[in-house]
Amino acid sequence: MAGTFNFNVVAPDGQVLNKNVDFVVVPSVNGELGILPNHAPLIASLGIGVIRYTEDGKVKRIAISGGFMEVVNNKVTVLANTAETSEDIDLERAQAAKERAEKRLQERQPDIDIARAEVALKRAIARLKAAEG
Repeated sequence: MAGTFNFNVVAPDGQVLNKNVDFVVVPSVNGELGILPNHAPLIASLGIGVIRYTEDGKVKRIAISGGFMEVVNNKVTVLANTAETSEDIDLERAQAAKERAEKRLQERQPDIDIARAEVALKRAIARLKAAEG
């Protein structure tokens, strides 16, 4: 199954990536999905996590916080709520966000939105995983 396909990632602030790649793994809401060239048509909801893709034998990463993916005619398009390539992630900022979310969850004060803090923690962890590889 040699070959490549077009991989396009778009977020509300613009295009994040548009390249020909060998392989993609996305975090769907039901687990990871792997895409190879000539994959059958597919639409999937994406969760918070890390997209891994292989380009010229090198694995690269993008942190996303949900969205949708469409696979059709050797083209994979991800419409993400947010997306950051590993090179664009500020490690210190991501670590600080993780610590803030963990602190809020530990304190469990009545004025804290627990669901929002849990989402913030998941996003921070995804960003750290993408940046650290």
